[in-house]
Amino acid sequence: MSRILLIDDDTELTDLLQEFLGGEGFDVTAANDGGRGLELAQSQNFDALILDVMLPVHNGFEVLRKLREEASPTNRFLPVIMLTARGDTVDRIVGLEMGADDYLPKPCNPRELAARLRAILRRGRVEEAGDSDDSLSSGQLRLLPAKHQGYWSDQALSLTGAEFAVLKVLVQHAGDVVSKEVLTERALGRKLMPYDRSIDVHVSNIRKKLADKGASRDLIINIRGAGYMLTQGNR
Repeated sequence: MSRILLIDDDTELTDLLQEFLGGEGFDVTAANDGGRGLELAQSQNFDALILDVMLPVHNGFEVLRKLREEASPTNRFLPVIMLTARGDTVDRIVGLEMGADDYLPKPCNPRELAARLRAILRRGRVEEAGDSDDSLSSGQLRLLPAKHQGYWSDQALSLTGAEFAVLKVLVQHAGDVVSKEVLTERALGRKLMPYDRSIDVHVSNIRKKLADKGASRDLIINIRGAGYMLTQGNR
């Protein structure tokens, strides 16, 4: 049974989601403020986090930032689904830029939330089952799937779980265009939704982290209307 941490100050919603997700086979622990939620995340092991943006004590962005800045791989790679106000594109993009794996607008459909959780957890299980000590490389870019670690010119990249998954697919298809539909399905474990910017933001984050290590901003290029392509990596 997967352990899920739910941080939301709407007690009626958390009660509803705990009951529903419990019936779907998830073990859900709830916290109603960012301070308590952060404490639980730092002291216990969870398989995924559902995180509201608007929270007392620490808002969702602060909780996410603190978790991603930790040295512990457990929290740096903890899958996070952000709950954002419906129609608030800014919150969604900010959450993804700060290291969230996915998002859902509130009020969310509990069945859709369960499906997103399964997709994130399934992605992790597939990666673990398929990971080996073999590295993947393209030019100066090298990935170690077994450790979920990436390097540019032997400099370590600080990648979230979703960013690593996106980059892994691009490296596996270096020199070829990979559609956003394929990236969403293979890296995020779900279908691409209308107006979905998740892959765009993840790729943007990857580009910034590679550029910080000296890679060209054109290492990953956008082919308008087709998708993204990792060039051969020798720049």
